[in-house]
Amino acid sequence: MRYFIELAYKGTHYHGWQYQPDASSVQETLNKALTILLKKEIDVVGAGRTDTGVHAKQMYAHFDSEDKIDTVVLTHKLNSFLPKDIVIKTIIDVADDAHVRFDATKRTYEYHIHTYKDAFETEGSWLYPTVLDLDKMNAACQLLFKYTDFESFSKTHTDVRTFNCVLFEAHWKQEGTKIVFTIAADRFLRNMVRAIVGTMINIGIGKINLADFERIIESKDRGQAGFSVPAHGLYLTRIEYEYLK
Repeated sequence: MRYFIELAYKGTHYHGWQYQPDASSVQETLNKALTILLKKEIDVVGAGRTDTGVHAKQMYAHFDSEDKIDTVVLTHKLNSFLPKDIVIKTIIDVADDAHVRFDATKRTYEYHIHTYKDAFETEGSWLYPTVLDLDKMNAACQLLFKYTDFESFSKTHTDVRTFNCVLFEAHWKQEGTKIVFTIAADRFLRNMVRAIVGTMINIGIGKINLADFERIIESKDRGQAGFSVPAHGLYLTRIEYEYLK
């Protein structure tokens, strides 16, 4: 039997989602908790990977069990056992061939920027106290929809077979003293969101224009794009599946 776990976590104290031999990860922490509580070795599969310091308001993982599990009881036990920065929302009994990574149809990320120093935002938002032209940055968002190949915003030397992604949503919004970038697609490349944000910051401060932005995308050269913004402002906010609607 296969089970989906819906969880959320604050990534500040983790070296990303994926297991690493010499560093703390969310996957390893969840594996250890499930192995202890279910009294058998459990190795969860994640819907994707988040980098060091990146947060997730919604993440999915799956694991298999030969025994039927009381999902309500296990949810309660996990939340009591896990560190306070990892929260289990639900555990769902799914079909044996359901897969959290390959079955996901849409993923949504947010990047948070605060424009004034705020002691309560230091771990969950990036301080950038410079005036940004959001109208031009939103115009750049519209240009993204003309393309599917986003190699210019991908981390170099990755093992992906294609740099193509289908975008569903991309926009900037002012929320008080915070600015939030939202982007949704069927899939994302390594470092893609942070590279797009960094490049759009250059538009917002007038360092490059919209024509430059298109040339950067068409170059398929990461070296032409802007800097990668810090990880702590990035959130995976939603993962969608046809059968969980």
